[in-house]
Amino acid sequence: MGELRVRVTQDSASRWRRRGGEYATLREALEVAEPGDTLTVRAGTFREAVLVDKPVTLVAEQGPGSVRISPPESAVRGGTALTVTAAASVRGLVVDGSDRSAPAVLLAGADGAVLADCRVEASSSVGVEFADGARARLVGCTVENPAGLGVRLRAQAQAELVDCEVAAAGQSGVAVLAGSRLRAERLKVRRTGGAGVLLADPGTLAELTGCEVSEVRGSGVQAEAQAVGRLTDCTVHRVTGNGLSLDTGAELELASCRIHDVPENAADLRGGAKLTLRQVTVHGFGRGALSIWDGGTKVLAEGCRFHSAQGDYPALWVSDGAALELADCALDDLPDALFVLDQGSSAAVRDCSFSAIRSSAVSVSGGASADLAGCRIQGAGTGLWFRDHGSGGLLTDCEIADVATGVIVTKGADPVLRECTVRGASESGVYVSAQGRGEFEAVRVSQGGGFGFHVIDGCRTKLVRCRAERNARAGFEFSEPGPVAEGCTSDDAAPLPPLAAVPAPVLPAPALAPLAARPPAAPPLAALVPAVQTTAPALAPAVIAPIPDCRPAEVALAELDALVGLATVKQEVRTLIDLISVGRARQRAGLKAPSPRRHLVFTGAPGTGKTTVARLYGEILASLGVLQRGHLVEVARLDLVGEHVGSTAIRTAAAFDRSRGGVLFIDEAYALAPEDAGRDFGREAIDTLVKLMEDHRDEAVVIVAGYTAEMERFLAANPGLSSRFSRTVTFPDYTADELLDIARAQAAEHEYRLADATETALLGHFTAIDRSTGFGNGRTARQVFETMVERHASRVAHLPSPTTEDLQLLVPADLPG
Repeated sequence: MGELRVRVTQDSASRWRRRGGEYATLREALEVAEPGDTLTVRAGTFREAVLVDKPVTLVAEQGPGSVRISPPESAVRGGTALTVTAAASVRGLVVDGSDRSAPAVLLAGADGAVLADCRVEASSSVGVEFADGARARLVGCTVENPAGLGVRLRAQAQAELVDCEVAAAGQSGVAVLAGSRLRAERLKVRRTGGAGVLLADPGTLAELTGCEVSEVRGSGVQAEAQAVGRLTDCTVHRVTGNGLSLDTGAELELASCRIHDVPENAADLRGGAKLTLRQVTVHGFGRGALSIWDGGTKVLAEGCRFHSAQGDYPALWVSDGAALELADCALDDLPDALFVLDQGSSAAVRDCSFSAIRSSAVSVSGGASADLAGCRIQGAGTGLWFRDHGSGGLLTDCEIADVATGVIVTKGADPVLRECTVRGASESGVYVSAQGRGEFEAVRVSQGGGFGFHVIDGCRTKLVRCRAERNARAGFEFSEPGPVAEGCTSDDAAPLPPLAAVPAPVLPAPALAPLAARPPAAPPLAALVPAVQTTAPALAPAVIAPIPDCRPAEVALAELDALVGLATVKQEVRTLIDLISVGRARQRAGLKAPSPRRHLVFTGAPGTGKTTVARLYGEILASLGVLQRGHLVEVARLDLVGEHVGSTAIRTAAAFDRSRGGVLFIDEAYALAPEDAGRDFGREAIDTLVKLMEDHRDEAVVIVAGYTAEMERFLAANPGLSSRFSRTVTFPDYTADELLDIARAQAAEHEYRLADATETALLGHFTAIDRSTGFGNGRTARQVFETMVERHASRVAHLPSPTTEDLQLLVPADLPG
């Protein structure tokens, strides 16, 4: 008699039927076992094919890996090593499979079998197969099958994989097909010869959480033929193909996932597929982050980041009628960011940032459109380039900064820009040529190295209420009649030199397309800009007006008077304004005028309104003609002091230069003169500031602010400071009654009401509040109000049917504890 190696024990519910026993083979034990029995298998190798067709438990006596099922080829030819057709539980077994025409493990029951802590080492067509209609669960299992698929789900199968690993597969790691359903948690798929995860066919659904796909010779996740996949907190990396491939109506949703180290596209979509990305990070891609093709193909990305491209292709490529929607996304460290091509292709971009883009942040061509709202582009060769006829879009409330050229419109393109700003372009802020059109409404271009608005070739560009400030060449340059300007202003409205004397901006070379079928390269500038016609059409030249004055002084003074408290501050400011007004009147009358010191010291605690008063002071001086613009530039030590010798003077001069025509407000100025200065570079900032105030005494007003005692130390740091800041305005702390007035104003502004008892309680709260370090005056009052709003929301949210009064009324219980 052979060795007894399998012990069958009865479940407590079946003891009335018979006694347990021990058997030499698994087949013998399974033949006598009844539902609910446990088969405890001793360590060793079983040379037999196993069929589990009863709801029993098979468990390795000495733990996972101690029992191996390895039938001879003659025993499994045309079959599998392990077949489970019932709601059985198999734990800790190693299964060898060697039939290239059958799976090593077949799960065929619809009652929910479980394989736990098992290992499949196969050279089969499939490592583990879920048959048609099967329902089963794998927990802590590993599958290796270099000859074929790792795990396959067939028609209508339902599978759950938890803490499993497909460690090797000759084809796809996990294939979910024909309307089957997969739920996987913490699944690892690696070293596969095909897609890491393959989804196909209508009705197919895979939900993956905390999974990882890597070392794949193909796409990380491939979805096609209307299959659907949802991935949460998953990682796809180190694949040879695309991170994600979608085709023919497939849909994928990713949340909080990561895709990186992908030599091709992080995601490639075609054939009407749909991809949704939320809080996804994509980096280290060789070709593109998103490559979107074909009509009906769509991508929605929210809160995502695309960065650190490894190739020279546009990160986001939308063509052939596809659509892209971006919201709250960041794109940085890229050769080109967004290319939209072909008629019918579109991109809708909201509240996104583009930074460190080596060529074009946004390029639109071939009749495509791109709509951007609330976006910021900083650090790029070209901010936006609308290349040819039919290309356009709507841009609203966008900011473009520190680029070579802000906006380029050529060859009949016709975008609309509204309420946008272009700042710090090294060449033109807006450049239109070669029959480009475009409508620019309330667009502001400032601090550029070339022209603000540069329109050549008689392009019929429309500019409405546009503004140009401090551009190196001029605000507006129109080479010949054609542009229409309505209500536009510039700080330089004098005649400009002819275009022939000014080099045209250098247009960047177009980026390579992400795939072989990329469009032809854009022609050089010479091809874009035709020769100027000798017979230009008879159009009236556009008229640019000087930048208008600020709002009248009485309006700004009324806003100053409306501030809570600050009686002595208001009186000081009015005295200064009266001196200046009377002085200018005396000048007009031919009399000598006093020259009051305009530079001020503001002393007081934080939150007492120093910045607000500085802003209004600048506006009032501009309305009186003392300052050109009256704008406020607010800086602190961090903005002025550099890390090495010489850099501080450069930073300080740059800050002063930005403030020319307005007010330079230095908050916590005493930080430039610390008590133990040593070799601190703050003194360099002070010395530079003193010289600039002398050299440009009529071009800017400087206000320094901080605590009273510390500001006395600051004024003593340089002999020239006290003579230039001869007037000090002290901002007292707010009283409890004034803090209550601020809270009342906050409530009225945000459409809340304070009950009488609430006002009494608030007054008591402000009277008793700690006024030591950390007390923020007006800031504290606003913080108290914000806390009350939060507590009010927590209270009212639990009311079954809150009335309008409930939604508005703040009660004593809403006060902070």
